[in-house]
Amino acid sequence: MAKLYFRYGAVGSAKTLNLLAVAHNYESQDKRVVVLKPEIDVRFGKDAVRSRAGLSRDADVLLTPTTILDKARFDGVHCVLVDEAQFLGKALVEQLRDLATSGNVPVICYGLRTDFRGELFEGSKRLLELCDSIEEVKTTCFFCNRKAIFNLKLVNGKASLAGPVVDLGTEEKYLPACSQCYDAKLREGRT
Repeated sequence: MAKLYFRYGAVGSAKTLNLLAVAHNYESQDKRVVVLKPEIDVRFGKDAVRSRAGLSRDADVLLTPTTILDKARFDGVHCVLVDEAQFLGKALVEQLRDLATSGNVPVICYGLRTDFRGELFEGSKRLLELCDSIEEVKTTCFFCNRKAIFNLKLVNGKASLAGPVVDLGTEEKYLPACSQCYDAKLREGRT
């Protein structure tokens, strides 16, 4: 039986690079891969799944809050890869679980665990509840050498907890931070 996987990490931990490497590995063995991503992620273009290292490919399926996955679409597929899985809704995560278990297709989801406030995203929460395998993709803090676990948001160059939960950006807006640096930068931002 295939499994549902969640590979999470802080910003800049090479999650998408990992996804692209997995896709390449399957495809180099002449195996079919389907890459999904939330339609909301337009940072690098509507269809683009792009790593910060510069590698990219187009998504095969763009996901919306009302997407219903047609299992027939995945016949003959060897692996389903999902980028930015934190933006998925609960119902879509449940469909991915069903695809893995009853469709017997491994589904590997990549995404952030928490937002810049340290709170679980809806998709991440449901993945943590349902996944057969949960793996952390590690990176170091931007400010020191400890392991990063937070996504520090910058507004005008200062750490901030303000704004909407979904506020797309890259290095100009978000940095990986350990708990000590996260707290220190937020204190600095308030002064």
